[in-house]
Amino acid sequence: MGIPREALIKSHMRDRNAFVPCIPVRSIGRHSTKTLRTSIGTKALRSHVRGEFYWVASAAASAALRALPRCLPWLRRDALHPSPPDETRVARLNQRFPRRIASVVLAGWAAVVGTELITLALAQTPRAPTVVAPRPDEQTVSDAYNYLLGRVLVIRQEHADLKAPGASYNVIKYNPLGSADFVNPNFDVAYLEAWFAVDGYTPVLLEVPEIRGRYYTAEILDEWGEVIANINERRFPSKPFGRFALVAPGSTAKIPAGAGRIELHSNKAKMVARVELKGDPYSAVKLQRQFKARSLGEPAIKQPPAVPIFDNNQLIGVEVFDDVDAKLSSALDVSPIAAEMQQKVRAVAAYIQTNHEGRAAVDRQLREKVIPEFKEYAFTKSAPYRNHWVGGAQTGSYGRDYRLRTVVNYAGIWANDTDEVIYFVATRDANEKLLNGSNSYVIHFPSDKLPNSVVNSYWSVILVGVPDYRVVPNPLNRFTLNSYSSLKAETDGSLKISIGPKPVAGVDESNWLPAPDGKTFSLTFRTYVPKDLVKRGEWAPPAVTAVP
Repeated sequence: MGIPREALIKSHMRDRNAFVPCIPVRSIGRHSTKTLRTSIGTKALRSHVRGEFYWVASAAASAALRALPRCLPWLRRDALHPSPPDETRVARLNQRFPRRIASVVLAGWAAVVGTELITLALAQTPRAPTVVAPRPDEQTVSDAYNYLLGRVLVIRQEHADLKAPGASYNVIKYNPLGSADFVNPNFDVAYLEAWFAVDGYTPVLLEVPEIRGRYYTAEILDEWGEVIANINERRFPSKPFGRFALVAPGSTAKIPAGAGRIELHSNKAKMVARVELKGDPYSAVKLQRQFKARSLGEPAIKQPPAVPIFDNNQLIGVEVFDDVDAKLSSALDVSPIAAEMQQKVRAVAAYIQTNHEGRAAVDRQLREKVIPEFKEYAFTKSAPYRNHWVGGAQTGSYGRDYRLRTVVNYAGIWANDTDEVIYFVATRDANEKLLNGSNSYVIHFPSDKLPNSVVNSYWSVILVGVPDYRVVPNPLNRFTLNSYSSLKAETDGSLKISIGPKPVAGVDESNWLPAPDGKTFSLTFRTYVPKDLVKRGEWAPPAVTAVP
């Protein structure tokens, strides 16, 4: 019975020019190994390359070991080999020899080296000499960060979603009314959400109930926040409800008869479905529960890449560029400029990995300049700025505008496209001062520009805290006002909405949206199924005006 070839390992312990013979432990029987270990006190060495154990002699015993191979030419040749170790640090002889000879050789070694046998850690394949990557300019760093942050924000949300009790892939979560564990939620609807995971052989079957007389949509997005589809009577008029098979890109898997086929952008997708309450929450919840989903098999599911814990107040810094291949390869980006942006990301990643001082410098640039500029852009420059509201931008399908996509993932993740909804966000009042719960404000809609007149479905305004963009508790549990709220109009037909820590004088309390006393906040105004003048940018909510 032949045994594995002999190995020759260079010692790094003492004599760095000496070569030390060793033999894989699997070359000898368990009894022989145990005997040798107990008699001369040798220690095991595990190879990271082959997963084997080796018995290795120290460099101090090199001279004696060189004498032994004189009667074994095959060993002498490698013991005196003048060249450095190859890329695995192990040179293996071509000969195979019987177990008995192996035992004899080991016995000889024991007699010569005694307790000089030691353990030598066999390293992994040695890296080539470190080459410092060229330093990217400041614009490249900024572009790369603004691009990659968009993906990392979705990864963060995936981790958060799957930590919820009972959460799993291909399982729908029916959110209780008034709850949604993501930024800037809509409390005018019954929400349901799910992470779908498929592979080339395993689709997911989604069932959408028939819904009439109220707004609904099953929005499906990819892992970058791009909308794949909206299932409703407006977007899928030939099949607004029923069964739909969600399949991996290029999949030829058989789907059930009659199911509508929807091809995803990658092997995962997020669904956020909404059913309008419309003053009848009981019926909305009943419809919510009629959405069903199940996997048609057992797909191979990859866990999301690891990301450090961070929040919207303290955004992730240079760590965003760690392990970029895992982040970028985890989901296809359909942006037409994905390749060039990912090249910038890799250029920055390569630089910070080969230059410690450069890594610190990039982190300083991010925290002192790039991140503050990103936040300022998000709230005042990412879309048209009218009446001190930023909004009306093309969301849902972003094309080349990766920066807007990242802004949306930061301040209002899972935003839909503009045919479904157009968003307006205010963080400043008519005097360009930050909105603060210590103050009182009024939004005054003229009678000829009432919010109901610019939508085909409904409108709503919600107040969230800054910078987390989560709803702020208040004694009335009133977080939003909308088309169905019991709002009282002014005598001239206009409409006033008040915001502040307490009701505003002159405005009916039913029109009051409570604000967190002493804290900054943001307002989001949604126009569902907006009319063309909103799409053309000819309408925006009136300015938020401070009152004494």
